[in-house]
Amino acid sequence: MDPLDIARWQFAITTVYHFLFVPITIGLSAMVAGYETAWLRTRNPMYLRLAKFFGKLFLINFAIGVVTGIVQEFQFGMNWSDYSRFVGDVFGAPLAIEGLLAFFLESTFLGLWIFGWDRLPAKLHAACMWIVHLGTLFSAYFILAANSWMQHPVGYAFNPDTGRAEMNDFAAVLLNKVQLVTFPHVILAAYMTAAALVGAVAFWHLRKHRDGSPDATMWRKSLRTAAVVVLVSGAGVVGVGDIQGKIMTDVQPMKMAAAEALYETEQPAAFSVFTVGTPDGKEEKFSVTVPNLLSFLATGTWDGEVKGIDELREQYQETYGQDPGSTYYSAGDYTPNIPVTYWTFRFMMGLGFAAMVVAAWVLWATRRGRIPQSRLLYTAMMLLPFMPLFANSTGWIFTEMGRQPWAVFGLMTTQSAVSPGVTAGEVLTSLIAFTLVYGVLAVVEVKLLLAAIRKGPEDISEDDLPRVRTKDDDDKPFAFAY
Repeated sequence: MDPLDIARWQFAITTVYHFLFVPITIGLSAMVAGYETAWLRTRNPMYLRLAKFFGKLFLINFAIGVVTGIVQEFQFGMNWSDYSRFVGDVFGAPLAIEGLLAFFLESTFLGLWIFGWDRLPAKLHAACMWIVHLGTLFSAYFILAANSWMQHPVGYAFNPDTGRAEMNDFAAVLLNKVQLVTFPHVILAAYMTAAALVGAVAFWHLRKHRDGSPDATMWRKSLRTAAVVVLVSGAGVVGVGDIQGKIMTDVQPMKMAAAEALYETEQPAAFSVFTVGTPDGKEEKFSVTVPNLLSFLATGTWDGEVKGIDELREQYQETYGQDPGSTYYSAGDYTPNIPVTYWTFRFMMGLGFAAMVVAAWVLWATRRGRIPQSRLLYTAMMLLPFMPLFANSTGWIFTEMGRQPWAVFGLMTTQSAVSPGVTAGEVLTSLIAFTLVYGVLAVVEVKLLLAAIRKGPEDISEDDLPRVRTKDDDDKPFAFAY
């Protein structure tokens, strides 16, 4: 067994698993803050019940997300020490800011939100969750800035004496053109994911309370709000993704060619919606294509030239060489795994569009006070949260696999990034341990979420409403929200 392959599997498993929680955390914090703000504006207890109810789901998800995220930091030293040495001067700054600023902002104000229900003024209490959401945005921005540097290195100088990339322009790293389009793409996808979860929960409760229950109105409003957020954020993901595709073609043309399994340069280039080919993706057996669409996605014009894998491979070999003894430029054809990049690109788009279709369907089915009865729609709504969730995962798999064989594009290959002293047995042991622990955490997460969802929101009495603190409250102890 090759330590490199096992290390890549471990990083992929832990990263993809962790990112199941990230978009829900980002999006759900905004929706909880939105519900509490709606209560402040209307004083309708319905919105306060929804804020507290979805706040429970947010806390469960946040806790598991923090636990799984801690592992990510250690992996750089465990299995990727050469990578850490090479990029540490650049990578360390945004990650340090994320930890010291963003995460502490989230955790501090989340604590105030949890324990301050009857101690903080209502407006200040609602502001705490908005600050938590702001912290998640800061956290995402700095982490994505680090990842975008791997996709398109800027703001650095290579020091041949130390063999390290040293940052000389922090603003260039933070304002990397890949970062400026990746951040809104990820955030909008997070809103879409959280709204899909809210919509599925609301739809389940709406069917449960459809027979004249007072809660039916609350769940219907929540369902329609979630569907609108899915549609609006989904449209934003599509728009930003279009820009992202053009920037990707500019900085990583091989990734765009791999996304289409395009071996020969074409002008104009068609986009294949579905293809059946050989296992290596080199020969097409059957395909459904849209003429000129790939040219538009890649260049913004319907007759633009899209370079193929074969031509780009020759360019890369000429530029980066094939010396297997080189420290950072190892031998290879500089081609990613074509079947993986081809299908993850389509799963990402297909699942996102499917979520938007379901959201539009539920808006139509709930118009004018209607409560949908369709079993097919019920099934679609129960699957809805998984559509943007897995679209996120396949999107990241495409992003990272499409960059291969580079760890840092044009500077360091993945083969050169792995820890030189680690053995296959050591990596395999940690891989098995992490997988088992994550499996247990998955069971815990699902059970806690399902239990909270089945229980539903608690009734709100006058004593439970947040209020302005008075002098009589000075000696009153903190009260936990739940």
